[in-house]
Amino acid sequence: MDKLLSLGRYIFPLSFLLYVGLHLGKPEVGAAFVPDYIPFPYFWNYFTLVCILLFILSAVIAKYDKLAYALMALYVLLMAVLVHLPRAMGYELDETAMTANLGREKELEMVNFFRNIMVVGALLAFARFVAKDKRVIG
Repeated sequence: MDKLLSLGRYIFPLSFLLYVGLHLGKPEVGAAFVPDYIPFPYFWNYFTLVCILLFILSAVIAKYDKLAYALMALYVLLMAVLVHLPRAMGYELDETAMTANLGREKELEMVNFFRNIMVVGALLAFARFVAKDKRVIG
C-alpha cells in the first residue's frame, strides 16, 4: 500500500501538465485570463507555461522542490485572488457577449476560485510533508 501511496508524489505535480497543454495549445485562452490592466497577455501566458514546467521538473526530480511547491502555491493563490475572484464578481467578463450566460460564467469562476484555494492547500502540504530538498526555504 505504501508503494501505491508514494505515487502521489509524482501524480500530483504531473497533473499540472494539463495546464501546460492548455497554455501551449490554446494560448488565446490563457491570455484571456490576464487582467486588462496587465500588458502583454501572450507573454504572460507563455511565461506561466515555462514556470509550470519548471515546477513539474523540480517536483519530480526532487531538486529545490520545497521552493517550487511554495512558489507554485503563491502563483495559484495570486490567480485565485487577482483573476478568478474578480471574474466571479463580474469584473473582466464581457457582459455584452454573455448577457444570457453571465450568471453561469460568474458561477464557474467561483468554482475556479475555490478549486485554486484547494490546490494552494495541497501545494503547501506537499511543501511541508513531501518535499525533499529544503536548501532554500528550510
